[in-house]
Amino acid sequence: MITFAPGPSKVYDALPRYMQDAYMQGILSANHRSGVFMNLYQETEQLMREKLHMPADYKLLFTSSATENWEIISQSVVEKASFHIYSGSFGKKWLEYAKHIIPATEALKIEANQSIDVPNLAIGEAFDLIAVTQNETANASQVPMSVLKELAEKYPEKMIAVDTTSSMGGIELDFSLADIWYASVQKCFGLPAGLGILIVSPKAIEKAKRKGEKGRYNSLNFILENAAGYQTHYTPNVFGIYLLNRVLKDLEEIQQVDTRLRERMLKLETAIAKSPKFRLLVDNEATRSTTVLAVSGSEELISSVKKAAEKEGMQLGSGYGPLKPTSFRIANFPAITDEEFDRLISFLIAY
Repeated sequence: MITFAPGPSKVYDALPRYMQDAYMQGILSANHRSGVFMNLYQETEQLMREKLHMPADYKLLFTSSATENWEIISQSVVEKASFHIYSGSFGKKWLEYAKHIIPATEALKIEANQSIDVPNLAIGEAFDLIAVTQNETANASQVPMSVLKELAEKYPEKMIAVDTTSSMGGIELDFSLADIWYASVQKCFGLPAGLGILIVSPKAIEKAKRKGEKGRYNSLNFILENAAGYQTHYTPNVFGIYLLNRVLKDLEEIQQVDTRLRERMLKLETAIAKSPKFRLLVDNEATRSTTVLAVSGSEELISSVKKAAEKEGMQLGSGYGPLKPTSFRIANFPAITDEEFDRLISFLIAY
């Protein structure tokens, strides 16, 4: 069964080999204070710079999940309150989590087809961090880099944190446009769930030091103290970090991955647009995700096509939240091969 669900999604076909190598090399028993681990951490961070173009002065940190990063950002970085811009369920969850920690948190809710109107956006001095869900997995919408650039230019005094859970590793991100980026490995990185990625700029590190929040196991200052020596603040998912390292080694540079995924998505969008049965959930090309596509239809049609796809050995992702009964989602992640993607497109055209 080939899964096109948007996370956990298909893992790379080379994963069994990576896993066997990890066992043979003793990685599964490696102490996170050992030279073996510190070398692994340092090399993985360097690979993030080489393959994903993470800036030289940004720091790679490891957490348990993207969800944990919500807590870290609010407790360790935000000094006043955060202002969230979102369009779907995961952005809303981030908002609710932040609001639980800092009640003064506020937000702007936009529609999936709506672009952020930066010139008319008013975010006051009561907020020192802008939180943006760059790729909303629930409704398959995204915020392009051009909009993040507008935000950064309009609010240079504010910190910007970006959720790229379902886009990091799939599209080229301009990390210089924001101070905090986070993701999980079970989507575009083509790995099993259980490892979160947190990338912070010097500005974010300085802000965390100024706030001085400590005392929790995942306080950012505590994490950074350990990361300075390529160690972690608690026993990490060493296996997951090793697998990430191997994926990055075999990965093309991100601009090549980006081009390939955009070409594939265009073929899929064209097929759906020509279909008399389906329609694109996000009509606005400017806000449509490159890595996740949501297709809508009647409840009967959505249920029927998902069952038919399973009979052909393909699993479509269910819709999410209120969109669950009337949509399905398709992951356009790098671990899915071009041949598998073409097979899905042919199925949808013929259905």
